[in-house]
Amino acid sequence: MSIRLHRSHAILPLVLGVITLASVVLLFVQDAVPRLFPPASHDLLAAFSLAMIATAYLVFQFARRSASMEMAKAILLAAAFLFWAANQFWPRLPEATLFNDIAIGLFVLDVFLVISGWPPASKDSLFAQGEEERRRARSVQ
Repeated sequence: MSIRLHRSHAILPLVLGVITLASVVLLFVQDAVPRLFPPASHDLLAAFSLAMIATAYLVFQFARRSASMEMAKAILLAAAFLFWAANQFWPRLPEATLFNDIAIGLFVLDVFLVISGWPPASKDSLFAQGEEERRRARSVQ
């Protein structure tokens, strides 16, 4: 069974998520009509979107008071997004390729951990429910 965040705890991650989605819309508009934007805005919009979703996800995990292992995995994922953001923001920096490679390594590690089942899903997981939890949730309705 999943837990719901109290409205006061859910509002900040949601606001950050909406801001992030708006920045992605701006990124797509910039792709479609580049003359509407300053010349270097693409790198900024891309980096901003990635950094904001990393921030929103961490705030969400703190708000739901995730277990320490889940928090560690959330930090790993947020770090991947932040390294990707750094690569987008500073593409001409000599370290840009390193930032990109670190992001790739962290994303690959994150997916590997999901596949391997680490950390074990908590009973209050918001994203994935086992068959037993789905049956229980249906029987309560």
